[in-house]
Amino acid sequence: MRFLTPQEIYQLVAPELALVEEELQGYTRSDIGPISEIGSYLLTAGGKRLRPTLLLLTAKMLGQVTPTQIRLAAVVEFIHNATLVHDDVIDAADTRRGRPSANSHWGNSMTVLAGDWLYMKSFAVALDEKNLDILNTLIEITQKMVEGELLQLTLLGKADTTKKELLDIVERKTAYLFAGCTKLPALALGFNHGSAERLANMGKSLGMAFQLIDDLLDLTSTQDVLGKPVANDLKEGKLTLPVYFAVQDGGTEASAKVGQVLSDRGFQSVEPGEILGLVTKCNGIDRTRTLAQEYASQAIRTLQEFPSSVYRDAMLSIPEFIITRSA
Repeated sequence: MRFLTPQEIYQLVAPELALVEEELQGYTRSDIGPISEIGSYLLTAGGKRLRPTLLLLTAKMLGQVTPTQIRLAAVVEFIHNATLVHDDVIDAADTRRGRPSANSHWGNSMTVLAGDWLYMKSFAVALDEKNLDILNTLIEITQKMVEGELLQLTLLGKADTTKKELLDIVERKTAYLFAGCTKLPALALGFNHGSAERLANMGKSLGMAFQLIDDLLDLTSTQDVLGKPVANDLKEGKLTLPVYFAVQDGGTEASAKVGQVLSDRGFQSVEPGEILGLVTKCNGIDRTRTLAQEYASQAIRTLQEFPSSVYRDAMLSIPEFIITRSA
């Protein structure tokens, strides 16, 4: 098969994505000024809408997009944005998607409450569907994401974090929401538990690959491309898998330099280029990309079990898009 381009993939669900945008805009209309202002600010930030697209493509691959799935696509985007809002507050980030973060604009207190409101609105919409499987799935996703954030906070500044701990954070913070995007359409259409779980595992594999590539780009991309500062994870005290390989295999020099950056929460004593050099010397970039490709391959194997269609071809193209993306 020919890999579809990202533009071709999005085009397949463009009418449905337009309906999702209408839902999102409707959900943020409120008599409470900050809710409308912050909600609108977040929704116009230029996000790729990857998660709603993944949910809609899964629905089309399984048969049809229903009004319920349109609403669920909006819900997963709301949950994603609520997570970003809280992350930016926790990390004291001042930039998101190339412009000031919500917390730098409205302050931490108001932004945290707006993030809470996004979560609650998501569950209110889901509750209206009167489907306990859907509601339980969304609750599990949100719990896992919060657990991932808490786990990451306990490991801040620690250069001796294990590979298992790092992958656990990736799974909870990112991959579970991807799993929900591919599981929820099956639940909404009444598919059996086995099929729903296979789709969830496929989505989780995509999410793992996506975040590992994100960790690479944090080291190798530019601020103009990413829309946020590069090497930001280290400045926030977070060890990621590419840097983990440098710590493990780079000897005392690498461990000391990475530890210094994590301790300083910045590059006062060590240049970003030095860290990238240490990671490259230990093949940290290639090893992380290889692991991401393994997760992507797992997703492809599961997808190939489903009947051939243009929507399955689009789904099969997403791993390639994830692995080769530059932003």
